[in-house]
Amino acid sequence: METFQVHILAADKTFYEGPCVSLSIPTSEGEFGILAHHSSMIAAVRPGTLRYQIPGEPMRLAAVSPGMVKVERNDVLVLVDSVEKPEEIDIVRAQREIDEAKEILLQKRSRQEYQIAQATMARALNRLRVKNMGIGR
Repeated sequence: METFQVHILAADKTFYEGPCVSLSIPTSEGEFGILAHHSSMIAAVRPGTLRYQIPGEPMRLAAVSPGMVKVERNDVLVLVDSVEKPEEIDIVRAQREIDEAKEILLQKRSRQEYQIAQATMARALNRLRVKNMGIGR
């Protein structure tokens, strides 16, 4: 199969750079699948599950947070706040973040604090979902 070059970068690390057969990424417009020679595009990434396949290997999963994806000339750039493999996800930490966010949502706080708590909860729930999907692999 034909490949394209992918750069998956988080705010604090390079997650993966190299050849890729396929990439599926959650965006504000829905799930986008990318193969070699995909047309140029830019989209906002939402928290969800990133799936990517390196030549000769099975599909891999990762939990991603908000960011952006750019496709241009058979080169894909994914910039996100954070990205984690299922085995890197700490279930206890994610559950604690969910519990803390729930507490904030139940309290009468500012609109900004409410929105931050919602975003924190969405990211933590996504991390748990990706962790559970990765367990069966």
